[in-house]
Amino acid sequence: MNTADHVLFLLKTRGPQTAQKLAELLDLTSMGARRQLESAQEKGLVAFEDVADKVGRPSRRWHLTEAGHARFPDRHADLTLQMIQQVRALFGEAGLDKLIAAREQESEAAYRAVLDAAAPPAEALPGAEAAVRADALAGRVRALAQARDAEGYMAEAEAQPDGSHLLIENHCPICAAATSCQGFCRSELQVFQRVLGDGCQVERAEHLLSGARRCVYVIRPLV
Repeated sequence: MNTADHVLFLLKTRGPQTAQKLAELLDLTSMGARRQLESAQEKGLVAFEDVADKVGRPSRRWHLTEAGHARFPDRHADLTLQMIQQVRALFGEAGLDKLIAAREQESEAAYRAVLDAAAPPAEALPGAEAAVRADALAGRVRALAQARDAEGYMAEAEAQPDGSHLLIENHCPICAAATSCQGFCRSELQVFQRVLGDGCQVERAEHLLSGARRCVYVIRPLV
């Protein structure tokens, strides 16, 4: 990955950043980072906003534009939208629901195989110590993040001090389809809950289609 692409990647995965912070992450001088940002700005890939800090002068935070986000692929967006429109026209909303259900079943089977190979679900550990159950859940969340990352979601798992986990998806490769039919998003949340097991609760904390820059799911163990 060249430096220009790395700048875009960091803004995609970490959100708005100052030139100084990007310089630290890229091991560049501040001037070098600013030159990269200014070059990307000329191409319409990034823009900035001056944010007032509590102390001192405002800091300049750089972020991706719509064109910048478009540099990260949305899988076969035009074809997918055409297929959704055709299914609606030919079979109505009921037909589209059947399409989503079929995709849901396929995804669930694939994820379950990956997660079960990584760690057993909590319901398969009756009477196990809390630490064992916690380790199993952590392993399943990491495996799900790896599976989603391989599908283009730029996903990562983060363990939290309170014992919960975050499944963070910095990109949505089916964004066009999800925008046209939000049943795809609803379906994914349900699939995550089922494959992670009855020992946890899954909630969506941030949603790209609701204006957030990414999707974030909170997975809380059930005591």
